[in-house]
Amino acid sequence: MKKTVIILMFVTIISKILGFARDITLSYFYGASSISDIYLISLTIPGIIFSIVGKGISVGYIPMYTRIENKNGTEKASLYTNNLINLLLVISTIIFLIGFFFTETIVKLFASGFEGETLALTIQFTKISLASVYFTALIYVYLAFLQIKGAFIIPAIMGLPANIITIGAIFLSSYSNLYVLSIGILVSTFSQLLLLFIFSYKNQYRYKFMLDYKDENIRKMAVLALPAIVGTSVAQVNLLIDRTLASQITNGGITALDYANTLSVVIIGVFVLSISTVLYPNISKLIAEDKIDHMKSMFSNAINIINILVVPAAIGCMFFARPIVELLYGRGQFDAHAIDMTSYALFFYSIGIIGLSHRENLSNAFYALQDTKTPMINAGLAMSLNIILNLILSRILGIGGIALATSISTTFCSLLLLVSLRKKLGNLGLKKLSISFIKIIIAAIVMGGISKYIYDLLITKTGPIVTFCLSVMIGGLIYIAILFLLKVREMDMIVLLLKRKLKKSFVKKTA
Repeated sequence: MKKTVIILMFVTIISKILGFARDITLSYFYGASSISDIYLISLTIPGIIFSIVGKGISVGYIPMYTRIENKNGTEKASLYTNNLINLLLVISTIIFLIGFFFTETIVKLFASGFEGETLALTIQFTKISLASVYFTALIYVYLAFLQIKGAFIIPAIMGLPANIITIGAIFLSSYSNLYVLSIGILVSTFSQLLLLFIFSYKNQYRYKFMLDYKDENIRKMAVLALPAIVGTSVAQVNLLIDRTLASQITNGGITALDYANTLSVVIIGVFVLSISTVLYPNISKLIAEDKIDHMKSMFSNAINIINILVVPAAIGCMFFARPIVELLYGRGQFDAHAIDMTSYALFFYSIGIIGLSHRENLSNAFYALQDTKTPMINAGLAMSLNIILNLILSRILGIGGIALATSISTTFCSLLLLVSLRKKLGNLGLKKLSISFIKIIIAAIVMGGISKYIYDLLITKTGPIVTFCLSVMIGGLIYIAILFLLKVREMDMIVLLLKRKLKKSFVKKTA
């Protein structure tokens, strides 16, 4: 598991770098403007629509496929997969037709502040991008299928060709026609589907047309997945409210919010998703084998390791919000006002990075226990809090208030899930987790303060890139040293793991 997580992290880092290159290209040519807002809304709408169903597929498909394969063999499991795919294509057609004929209404839900030419162009963009729901539906199935087969690396690299295509589309649109932006969404999504289909085929998947609405396995999957779908819907409602309020506050507000959110969640994409992708199938297996104590130990270790990786990143984003935004986006059409808005939002999003990083794994623990209702209820409570805070804080802090509302509600949701899991499983070692967390927080704050001091001291003497990299490197070394001084147990585990790896490498070379 540890080796797979490390490989996944490496691949994900490369993918995220390309993702940043995509965002930087968009910011360079279009800044934080009405065009970038239009593009992001047309990208968001189909993504939100099927991410809701997609979460249900991820939660329900894996245990159902495993059960069918163990009981009836791979052929029956493949028939179940094909039936699910064909049903999803029917559902996609219904979604596409509704979206196509009621595009204006849907756009106004997501961006109520859009008017005139901006609204008209968003409607046209969205009509084109809606066709991607067909590709997205199948992507979720093939992702889950490859996870079952233990092929974790392929899903991690599927963003590489998609990002390259998107960068090309943004570049071409700036010299030709704006509609190339929207067409680029379709082509990039299809490239992901094609890559996943090829590797699913290599893992013995064979497509066969069949359509059985009364399939008992589909019904059981729907029952298992429905609460997860409702829970994910809640998260998407939050996103919808965020976008709508941002469109009302200022021109380019959606873009600033999106870029800041992207910067904050990239940490989760690199560290947390790499761990959760491998963790979920493993804890599902341990629960199926009734090895609950082993599962709890594995889960607690995962929480501590995530804290070690994520907490300093969150603190770093808070201390270096503006330098990070300037270094990544501060060029071309992305002016000083756009930098101010984005860095302001990033600071407040950073507060919620820790909570957000644990929400996925905590939810997955319940899904592995085949309890999809608890995450749904907790997500509903968090959504209610987010709506209230959004309405209050957006008036006080503007764009930053929207980001802060998200951070508070996300952290609240994670705490609720942790308490609920403790009640369900018993002792999770929360006392030890809390002590380790306090030590990590102390080390990260000291790291952030020293790094910022070094940055401010050297910024007038060296270039911003060199200064930033140097201050982060020194801060990182200080952070590691403090963790050792405070005797954080997981650091000893990491060192032991590295020693074993080096010893194995040395033995291989001398053999």
